[in-house]
Amino acid sequence: MRWAGIVVLVFLLLLIGAGVGSWLLLRAPDLSYSELESHYADKRSHFVALSGGVRLHYKDEGRGPVIVLVHGFGDNWGSWDGWVAALKDRYRVIRIDLPGHGLTRAPATTRIDPEAFADLVDAFANKIGLPKFAVAGNSLGGAVAWELTVRHPERLNALILVDAAGFPSTTLAKNPPLAFRILQYQWGRAILKTIDNKPLIRDALKSEVGNPVVITDALIDRWAEVQRAPGHRDILLSGPLAGKGAASEAVLGKIALPTLVLWGEKDPLISLDVGQKFAAAIPGAQLKVYPGVGHLPQIEVPAVSAHDVAAFLATIAP
Repeated sequence: MRWAGIVVLVFLLLLIGAGVGSWLLLRAPDLSYSELESHYADKRSHFVALSGGVRLHYKDEGRGPVIVLVHGFGDNWGSWDGWVAALKDRYRVIRIDLPGHGLTRAPATTRIDPEAFADLVDAFANKIGLPKFAVAGNSLGGAVAWELTVRHPERLNALILVDAAGFPSTTLAKNPPLAFRILQYQWGRAILKTIDNKPLIRDALKSEVGNPVVITDALIDRWAEVQRAPGHRDILLSGPLAGKGAASEAVLGKIALPTLVLWGEKDPLISLDVGQKFAAAIPGAQLKVYPGVGHLPQIEVPAVSAHDVAAFLATIAP
């Protein structure tokens, strides 16, 4: 039996050994949208009804050319706080929550699908009347961003990939976070749908960055709480892990937009070789690598990465 399987089995045995009373202490029911919105929605928050029963939440601030930011798997709008602070004086910055994430409402039967999510972003842009915009995405959001570029290039004037999913990595993490190991098993997903996952989220996020200090208690609380929105855990735990996309040189070679690829040198989830593949496959793409940084450059080095984005966007015609 592989070590990952042993670790997960031990986790299960500990839960069983803890007994029903302890499980009841760990159990975490859904939090209502009204409760979550009263805590996290503000004057920058907006909601738009889209097809399929989706009520998409987005935050909209700043003025100027538009950049749309798309978060990763399990994440939410808050991942981009540092970029917004740095960019909103020169750009209109829009952060969206994908279905199953943040404050966006969607049927619990929704599945994680970068292609479908790309079409959703296209429908969102059409619904609120966006002009051509730049799109930036991290991890799963990166897969959504490049899929949007392939499927709806007329929407965009630039593409920014931040440790994006899509290519299989040739350098797999040797010690993935416990949460990712548990997610490999159906019974593990069933357990995660019912308990407070805050300790697992803390472990996962701190292991994904080069400097764990940037993972604050407030950030962890937000991740854990919005994942308890009705239907979110069903969506997040329903299918294959994010990152198993279908990028290829043939598909990406069709992209004709200015492209910036940002990558954390020490990313343990989607290793640097994937960033190099994206940069090599997309004609004219620029690659910037952040030494010592992990999977979330927008959180770990927000000022530096936002500066690089601003410098890149300054070269794009309005």
